[in-house]
Amino acid sequence: KQWYQRRVRGIKSDRWDTDGDNYVELREFRFLLLSLRQFMEYWEVFNRLDKDGDNRVGYDEFKKSRKKLEEWVGPIQDMEKEFMNMDKDGGGMIIFDEFCTWAIKKSLDLEMKEDS
Repeated sequence: KQWYQRRVRGIKSDRWDTDGDNYVELREFRFLLLSLRQFMEYWEVFNRLDKDGDNRVGYDEFKKSRKKLEEWVGPIQDMEKEFMNMDKDGGGMIIFDEFCTWAIKKSLDLEMKEDS
């Protein structure tokens, strides 16, 4: 799927391929694993938000998930403004790529919140 390919491209190179040679060396392997873990965590959260399974999150889905989202990222003052900031292409839906960009900025950490 195109969204998957785009996101995987986003987690490689600059985060774990520190010398830019497009190979994973032993000293870079840990960063690759951390990036993959983060990617899978964001995918899990995105799927929880995407109630109808269309691989997009509409405003109603986003708004209904406020309590969970705030557990993961902290207080959200204005849900509509937050949604609009996430929806970079203005399509009225949040796609996974947009969600990942937002989640990284918010330091979303599902594992820590789920364990507590």
